[in-house]
Amino acid sequence: MRRRLIAALLAGVAALSGLLALRPPAGTQVLVAARDLAPGVLRPGDMTLTELTPPPDGALRAPVPGRVLAAPMRKGEPFTDTRLLHSVRLEPGLVAVPVRIADADAARLLTAGSRIGVLAAWADRPAHLVADDVTVVSVPPSQDEHGALVVLATTAAQAGQLATAQAGGRLSVTLKTHLL
Repeated sequence: MRRRLIAALLAGVAALSGLLALRPPAGTQVLVAARDLAPGVLRPGDMTLTELTPPPDGALRAPVPGRVLAAPMRKGEPFTDTRLLHSVRLEPGLVAVPVRIADADAARLLTAGSRIGVLAAWADRPAHLVADDVTVVSVPPSQDEHGALVVLATTAAQAGQLATAQAGGRLSVTLKTHLL
């Protein structure tokens, strides 16, 4: 009787061990977007931890407020190292220039890394190209009835031309390359 009891107990332990060995491994806690996000500086409420099995390569596991998101993200999408700009580095001879694009909807097509041309238009003369083949550094989320702010990497001469054009005209963009 005692042997049967020990055998039953050992069979139960073996069955439980088998079940534990076959269950899926626990997921890894990674950061995901707490809501739909536009490119720009991340705030603490923009991210939340969730369990993913398996986590994607390069998944971030600790909050990174203050870092810059390079492209839009959907709610629940995991943050990875390739989604964030490590720093805004300008090539030698370039400066970062904030400009206001008249059409906020056109500016929403831009992301960090997009290559664009900037056109200036005045009421009394045709539009002309003010800066060609410049790189978008950032598209801050603030947009209002006066257009949208876009930060561009330009030469000092292009920065001067953009400032002059912006003072008296309306700026628009042409897309050369666009990063999704």
